[in-house]
Amino acid sequence: MIRFFVNRVLQGIAVLFVLETITFFLVRMLPGNPFMGDRKLPDDVLARLNSLYGLDASPLVQYARYAKALILEGDFGPSLVREGMQVSEIIRSAFPVSLALGSAAMLLAVVVGIPAGMLAAYYRNRWPDSLLMLVAVAGICLPAFVIAPALGITLGMYVPGLSVAGWDNPLCIVLPALALGAVNAAYVARLTRGGMVEVLSADFIRTAKAKGAGPGRILWLHALRSGLLPAVSYLGPAFAALITGSFVVETCFQVPGMGLHFVNATTDRDYFLIQGLVLCYGILIVAANLVVDLTLALMNPRLRA
Repeated sequence: MIRFFVNRVLQGIAVLFVLETITFFLVRMLPGNPFMGDRKLPDDVLARLNSLYGLDASPLVQYARYAKALILEGDFGPSLVREGMQVSEIIRSAFPVSLALGSAAMLLAVVVGIPAGMLAAYYRNRWPDSLLMLVAVAGICLPAFVIAPALGITLGMYVPGLSVAGWDNPLCIVLPALALGAVNAAYVARLTRGGMVEVLSADFIRTAKAKGAGPGRILWLHALRSGLLPAVSYLGPAFAALITGSFVVETCFQVPGMGLHFVNATTDRDYFLIQGLVLCYGILIVAANLVVDLTLALMNPRLRA
């Protein structure tokens, strides 16, 4: 198990190195420059700005400087657009917002998706199964840019206390969490149903039924552990994606999370902020996959071999 953990960590470090290297050079291929505004800057002013932030050197020299500062000092660099702001400060302010939103959305997905998938599997090929899977397929097919405005129009405009934009009161989390959690709940329900259907047809389940075990005992005690393996494989990366924020949902509801900052950084060509956010995304995805691998090994003894 220790060897497995060390191998996964080393693989994760290699993935992060490749991810950050590719991102570094790709963002510098974007047309324009970070100092573009409503009017063109004089050439001498633009040259001084490039020199101030080290953008006048060759890409390889810039990469070496960035890698040295990041590895030795943990410095993501300054924001090229937000004057006086460091990338680390922006991430520290945005990450708690995305963490709260992602956690609420994942809680909704688990609380709704797992019981729905279990119920559909138990009533396989009957009307509860058909109804629940119809709703799940609709949730999967509807994109976030459709769900988010629909929630804003139907709930945000008429339910007192709910807000369609901003992050200034606790109820502001409700609509973005619903928009994010609905799609993931649909995926979790489908995966849970698939895993539970396979387990419910196993010999030990038939033996439990023959001994008089009730539906609740069969589902929660005998079938749940093995039936959840496909859903658990999905939940780790999905949770990391939710924490880092949905670009569309955060933009629709004007949530000051990491997704909104990523969209703005790309529009503004804020090189260092893009690189910092991509690295943060990568770390969360790698960590989530590692946790999922360890969880699956604990849930399934055959994987530990």
